[in-house]
Amino acid sequence: MNGLTAYYLKQEEPVKSVFLALRDIILAQNSGITHELKYGMPFFCYKGKMFCYLWTHKKHQQPYIGFVEGKLFDESFLLQEKRSRMKVFLIDPDADLPIDQIELLLEKALNYYLKP
Repeated sequence: MNGLTAYYLKQEEPVKSVFLALRDIILAQNSGITHELKYGMPFFCYKGKMFCYLWTHKKHQQPYIGFVEGKLFDESFLLQEKRSRMKVFLIDPDADLPIDQIELLLEKALNYYLKP
């Protein structure tokens, strides 16, 4: 079992299911996206550049997608907190995933890396 698989399997439900679904959604966005374990967390890279990751917010106890270049996003529902560059999108593990919002954010994040 590799480190990524172990990471997902050690999560408790419903966070495990949320992370697995988010992984599939993120990887389906573009064939150039790779998935690896960095800093002990699942990171998603586009052409070698880190663009988002999955983690659990300590204060809110909710899974989230962290966007590396989140500072470029204006969406009021993203949290920046004390981060200078990144913003996070909290996911309610007891509700249906907000697929439209997730895909919109992923598209915006990828567009940053697709610019010439």
